[in-house]
Amino acid sequence: MTRAAIVGFAHSPFGKLEDPDTEALMARVTSAALEHAGITPDQVDGIFVGVFNAGFQKQDFQGAMPALSVPELGQVPAVRFENACATGSAAINGALDFIESGRGRIALVVGAEKMTAKSNAEVGDILLNASYRKEEADIAGGFAGVFGRIAENYFQRYGDRSEEIAHIAAKNHRNGMGNPFAQFRKDLGFEFCNTVSDKNPRVAGPLRRTDCSLVSDGAAALVIADAETARGMARAVAFRARAQANDIMPMSRRDPIAFDGARRAWAKALAEAGMTLDDLSLVETHDCFTIAELIEYEAMGLTAPGEGYRAVREGWTRKDGKLPVNPSGGLKAKGHPIGATGVSMHVLGAMQVLGEAGDMQIKDAETVGIFNMGGAAVANYVSILERLK
Repeated sequence: MTRAAIVGFAHSPFGKLEDPDTEALMARVTSAALEHAGITPDQVDGIFVGVFNAGFQKQDFQGAMPALSVPELGQVPAVRFENACATGSAAINGALDFIESGRGRIALVVGAEKMTAKSNAEVGDILLNASYRKEEADIAGGFAGVFGRIAENYFQRYGDRSEEIAHIAAKNHRNGMGNPFAQFRKDLGFEFCNTVSDKNPRVAGPLRRTDCSLVSDGAAALVIADAETARGMARAVAFRARAQANDIMPMSRRDPIAFDGARRAWAKALAEAGMTLDDLSLVETHDCFTIAELIEYEAMGLTAPGEGYRAVREGWTRKDGKLPVNPSGGLKAKGHPIGATGVSMHVLGAMQVLGEAGDMQIKDAETVGIFNMGGAAVANYVSILERLK
């Protein structure tokens, strides 16, 4: 198999943006990514678009959107992907399959979402489309309620870890101060994150507002090339390994706090790479809620089940720890525009191994693990990136 590599990228700010729709958001990053890669539109062999939508806007058929700002892309084969909150990684994996099968040399991946035009109630209902509505649609609090229930189950089995998830929130907000794309660039501190107040109320179960990722608009894009082509480009970040593992959607039919699909995706990717967690310089992981990041420590093998608190208490995942997690601030501080999230994580990972991450930079970063999940650990993607040149 010919390994593919990231040869260019672009990233919009995340937050409540004036852009009216995903068409405008994609326009922010499409030309910019091509220019960053040093290519022209006629060199693109395929376009892979990630947009969740599910009711955020009436316009769909979004695979055709990048060509509206770059008309030269109008005759390039394009397709749209959707896989809940892992939509961006699904689009990336589609592009990788395209390149590594030999069907094309260069692919453009664009992920975007416009969320803030809807009310909070509408957003909550739309996001429930990423759950099993037949059983989970009436959970109070929308998708926050889904993870609130996960947190309750985890605390019942392993003990109250409210302080630990507050430490995760504080860590990610502190890290987010160094991310120029982040929606929320403020160090809230542990005490604020750990205290229920008018400004930090409980949202669902034991989860406070600071335990929940943000409603966001944004876009990100990657240019991906086959290895031979990539070696002739200005920069190249290779996929040393990638894996996808799924779990059954209804939480009633599985252990909802095991994150077994995440565990299998990590195990498969590390085995394919011939690596262990100790070989990674950092991880960008899917902290849609702080309880998710805590359980993901266990799923990736950093600790045994129920012992994710150790990674928090002993500082393993801080920027100066043995395995920095979310030096970008994660979804918690950066924001979580659904279709853009997985693409964003790969942009930030590429920046790390290229030494271009600015105030987010982990010293001497050589390899980055990325975990992006859809739903409550239903669709699970792991990538391991390393510098090719």
